[in-house]
Formats: sequence, C-alpha cells, structure tokens
Amino acid sequence: MKIAAIEAIPYSIPYLHPLHFASGSVHEADHVLIRLRSDDGVVGTADTPPRPYTYGETQKSIVAVVEDIFAPQLIGVDIFDREKVQEILNRTVHNQTAKGAVDIALWDVIGKTLGQPVTKLLGGYSDSLRVSHMLGFKPAQELLELALEFRETYGINTFKLKTGRRPLHLDIEAARVLRNGLGEDAELYMDANRGWSANEAADVLRRTAELGLQFLEEPDDAREVLGRRRLVANSPIPIAADESAANLGEAAREILTGGANLLAVKTARSGFTEAAKIVGMAEGMGIDVYIGNQIDTQVGTAASVVFGAAFAHTAKRAAELSNYLDMADDLLAEPLAITGGRIRVPEGPGVGTAVDEDKLSLYRSDR
Repeated sequence: MKIAAIEAIPYSIPYLHPLHFASGSVHEADHVLIRLRSDDGVVGTADTPPRPYTYGETQKSIVAVVEDIFAPQLIGVDIFDREKVQEILNRTVHNQTAKGAVDIALWDVIGKTLGQPVTKLLGGYSDSLRVSHMLGFKPAQELLELALEFRETYGINTFKLKTGRRPLHLDIEAARVLRNGLGEDAELYMDANRGWSANEAADVLRRTAELGLQFLEEPDDAREVLGRRRLVANSPIPIAADESAANLGEAAREILTGGANLLAVKTARSGFTEAAKIVGMAEGMGIDVYIGNQIDTQVGTAASVVFGAAFAHTAKRAAELSNYLDMADDLLAEPLAITGGRIRVPEGPGVGTAVDEDKLSLYRSDR
C-alpha cells in the first residue's frame, strides 16, 4: 500500500468573532485542506492553518510546497514507512504546518487501512480531554463576561488570556478582573505572543503574583537570550515555549538552555509523528506539556483531541480546543461537542472525522 496522490485545497471561512493578540489577528480561516490517497483508494485528511506572522507560511506557499515539492517525492512511498516520510519532509527546511498536515493525513490513512482509531495506535490513554478557551484582546469586563458565558454554556473553567499589550496595566487589569470574577477554582494562564521584553514580563509577573496564574507562554522573543534565561530562572511560575519550540530540535534547545520549562505541543505544526517525539522527550526530562491551539478549525481540533488523549503526559493539563466556536461555519460533517468542559475523541477508524463535501465546495478558493 503506497501513497498515490496528495492534494492541497485552499479555502476560507470567516470568523464571527476575530481573535486579536500581540503578534497579529485572525479574521478568517484562510486554511488549506490536505488530502492524501493511498493506491487502494483510502483517503486521509488534515487541516493546515497558515500563520505568516509566526511561521512564515501562507495559503499559497503551503499549496506550492505540498503539491510541487512534497507530493512528487512521497508518491510511491509505503504508507507504513513513516520515518522515511519524515526524512523526505525534513529535507525542506521550515514549512512546519505543511509538514504537520501531511503527517496527520498519512496517519489517518494508516488508521483507516488497519480499521483502528489513530488515538489507539498512538497510545489510547483517554477518551476525552479537558478544554481550555483562549481569550483575545478585549476590555477586561468583556473578557470576564465571555469567560462566564463559556463556563455556563460549555462547562469550561480553564482560560488562556492573550497578553503582550502596552501599557502593561491593560493585561494586568484583565488578569485581575478574570480572577476576581471567576473565583479561585478557575485555571488561568497568560500568553504574550512575544509582545513584551523580558524585563516587562518580569514586571507583570511581580504585579500578578497573588493571582495564582498557572504559567506564562512566550513572554518575549526567545532571541532575547540572556533576558529570557534570567526570566525563566527567576519566575515563580513556569515559562512556556510555543512558537520558539515549533519542532523537536527547537524544543530540546529551549529546555536544555534554560529558555523555557514548559512546552506547548501543536499537532498542526508537528503532525503526530514529531509531536510524539516531543512529548516523549519532555516526559523523560520531567517537563510538562499542554496541547496548544493554532486557531484551528474543527478538523484541526479533532486531530488535537486524537493526539492529546493518546498520552497520559498530554492529558494532564487542559487543552486549547474551543476557538473553532468563533467561526461562522466549519467543514466537519459531524460537529464536535464540548460537554462538561471536555471534548470526546471522535469514534471510528483513522482520525475519525469526515468533511462535508458541499461545504468544502462552497468555501474552497481555488475555483
């Protein structure tokens, strides 16, 4: 059973509520759907979210690298030769989300071929994950009202607060309002998306010390090497690497050199194969991980659930899985559901998801 074809389909779905944060904003899901077909007709699917301000990828670049570079080299490779596929993908530098989607689509084909859920093939630890919701730039009271609505409607009680604004008091006030309004039992953490300097981040940590925040993600640019190391060494809460640890090598570097002591794992940029290596490395080093959100559609979110629920180490913390709720529509034929603050793993072989072909035809942008 060999890879017979790989297709990259660009599409666009608007957001009802755009997400704003320090390194940019998202108003539309200008994504790419990847379809990988084996020579016996099994089709695997994955979603690719371009983030030009984070990884340098665009819709056009993803379509080009998948169809012009990856596909010609991968066609004819056995679907079970995953390490050979990884070697071929890694000949091309960067292009993280394009590589991740090809890998997830391949796993989907493998699962369907074997008649097994991918989450079982990866580890089969849990049948669901606890959900964390991301809150973008808004006035503090609006953020609280939104968080209370999500807790009441979906049972979510873990929230990521997007920060990195100047003046700093805007984010400090938002954190305080959320803590006071949600109570001590809510889990809160911040993500500055490299918006501060290390010294500014240290100031924020001092001024929010009494709020019981879980951790701070990407407080500054990781290239601010000495400041970042000083911040990690002196922080009372973990400092998480996200975009500074987009692959296995970068994750190892940040942990070993003191640039972070917590890791975000995102299947959209590392697929299942490399993400599993990152999780294994972290577990062996005694470093916690959590499943991050690439502002994914339901197709991408389902992949995160499948992966995150497969391992005990990734299932420890709430996973960022709910921002598809801000989209006007989605491609998934059977929508995901958040109940009691959790999302269940999709049932069925492979990743367990199917695309609504009518919606794909409606939203695709290459016709």
